[in-house]
Amino acid sequence: MSDTPHTPPAFNLKNPCLARMKRAVKLSGEGSPKDTRHYEIDLRGSGMTYEPGDSLAVLPTNCPELVNDVLHALGATGDEPVKDATQREMTFREALTSSCNLATPDKKFLNAIVERSGNAPELAKLLDPARKDQLTQHLHGRELIDFLHEFPDAKFQPQEFVSFCKRLLIRLYSISSSLKAHPDSVHLTVAAVRYHTFGRDRKGVASTFLAERTVLNETVIPTFINAGKGFRLPSPDDDTPIIMCGPGTGIAPFRAFLQEREVTNAKGKAWLFFGEISAKTDFFYAEEWDEYLKKGVLTRLDTAFSRDQEKKIYVQHRMVEAAEELWKWLEEGAIFYVCGDASRMAADVDDALHTAIEKAGGKTREEAVEYVEEMRKSKRYRRDVY
Repeated sequence: MSDTPHTPPAFNLKNPCLARMKRAVKLSGEGSPKDTRHYEIDLRGSGMTYEPGDSLAVLPTNCPELVNDVLHALGATGDEPVKDATQREMTFREALTSSCNLATPDKKFLNAIVERSGNAPELAKLLDPARKDQLTQHLHGRELIDFLHEFPDAKFQPQEFVSFCKRLLIRLYSISSSLKAHPDSVHLTVAAVRYHTFGRDRKGVASTFLAERTVLNETVIPTFINAGKGFRLPSPDDDTPIIMCGPGTGIAPFRAFLQEREVTNAKGKAWLFFGEISAKTDFFYAEEWDEYLKKGVLTRLDTAFSRDQEKKIYVQHRMVEAAEELWKWLEEGAIFYVCGDASRMAADVDDALHTAIEKAGGKTREEAVEYVEEMRKSKRYRRDVY
């Protein structure tokens, strides 16, 4: 019998773990404008491990309807032999499905459109480096298929088209489970992205791959762990308080945190801020939070449901309302975590953190800025934003 310790396999983009979904539950209730789901991916026998705060990398496939639209626009059958960016041989349909980024046109592709079309002077102007912002604005909500339809005289051979496509990239999702609590699976909390622009229904590549095209226990999901080294819990015997701010799907890592803290009997207080549209339709994992409050795993829960009253309320408003208690926790050395949307929420939460410190700490804005900066330096302000 060997005494050599088992080394978990090194899964990565070139060597992903080929996992399967074993459970999918819709979290959004009837009447919600969102479609947020809870997924459990089977890890039995894989050897893949993770820590709370890590993300799961998912390599999705493109929507078959979109692939068909591209093939039709190019006058191709899909059976044509091509090589993808890694020089693997496959059919054109296979390349469009699993290798090509069909959502994001880049300058290489757009220049090829201009060169092949006799009717693209305005697009040519937008490709001037001096008009970078205008080009970005023009591309917002458009995909490669839009340019194939707008400029039908721009012809591409299958191999040419593949060479002008960027590679289909992984998508990272914050893990919403603790391996100690769920040793055979990894959980995700994902909102399916769907919207309508320029006369077409659009789909988030990975979110709708999981929601619409993944058959339980059948569909292979290539995946691996992306370590969240700067987004970690204190050790279980450390009584440092933690404050977690996770609106929407930003709740994911904090579900993992609380599962971990329960299993390890972690010391220290824990405070959770959660926000969504309505308590009736979007109070994700509500029963779990209630249990954690009863058991003392969670010390305090503050919620903000934006449309449950006339004036919209968000997590940042709850933070300012609780400024006195928030300041006490910070002065006790609490670590402040935030997860979610980087474009607006994270900035609003950051501003609320400064305001709470000013309000309850009796500080000027400049002193609050210094206080938060010191939190960053001492790793007491940790962000997982996307």
